[in-house]
Amino acid sequence: MKRFLTHLVPALAATLSLTACGGDPLAATPEQGSSGGSVVVGSANFPENNLLAEIYAQALRAKGVSATTKLNIGSREVSMAALKDGSIDMLPEYNGALLNYFTGGDATQTTTSEINTALKKALPKGLTVLDASEAQDKDGFAVTKETAKKYGLSSLADLKQANGKLVLGGASELRTRFVGIKGLKQVYGLDFKQYKPLDAAGPLTVAALKDGAIDVANLYTTQSTIKQNGFVVLDDPKHLVAAENVLPVARKSKMSPDVKSRLNAVSAELTTKDLAALVKQVEIDKSLPRTVAKSYISEHGLD
Repeated sequence: MKRFLTHLVPALAATLSLTACGGDPLAATPEQGSSGGSVVVGSANFPENNLLAEIYAQALRAKGVSATTKLNIGSREVSMAALKDGSIDMLPEYNGALLNYFTGGDATQTTTSEINTALKKALPKGLTVLDASEAQDKDGFAVTKETAKKYGLSSLADLKQANGKLVLGGASELRTRFVGIKGLKQVYGLDFKQYKPLDAAGPLTVAALKDGAIDVANLYTTQSTIKQNGFVVLDDPKHLVAAENVLPVARKSKMSPDVKSRLNAVSAELTTKDLAALVKQVEIDKSLPRTVAKSYISEHGLD
């Protein structure tokens, strides 16, 4: 779950998270070079965001920027605190989610252009966003084929037919984020029999949906596990989830012309189709994010 956060965690939580990250090693060894100074690229704690951070970092190194990574920092509450205190200099984000984070979930914009314009005005002093890519990864709500058939489900609106009967599962933040229990109730009038906090579209949530421990799961739309398991992602006719284009958010002081140019070049290349294929290599083929990133920037002339 990436969207609509309303509370910042204390700075101490950010510090602890930065020293307790898993997955790929926290710090990649920077290549030699000084063009654009040094940049620390962070990421949230899910595979796609790790991969995007590696793409940004490796593209910067190819330009001569000394770039390191701090991966798996945690939720947006923690990563934004890390940006503000200088623990990291930038990270991959999703424009609609970021806008609603900074507006407390009150944003009404839904299209990419509307969101980008509003986001630039909503950013705290000292932060900036660069060009948004065409690539999008949205929050989605998925059910099994069996559940879809049983209740006649193809959209979130259809869930009203099973109000109070189904179990919702996903990240613990689903309790407080607008794209979660609050928004599902406000926009679609939905109630659930129970909510089970699991993980952020990770293996616990996927397994629970497959095994019938939950009926509706919050997943990300580029996840390979959706197609792999034949899950049905419910349509969102009332636009609970707005545009979610991938873009870098960064500390202004670290965005030299060389750094901006390089990162914008990455955004110009990245498509939703690319992103889904790259995520498959990490999630299904079990390739390391840094290896997948290296191949991508080479294939797209970013090295």
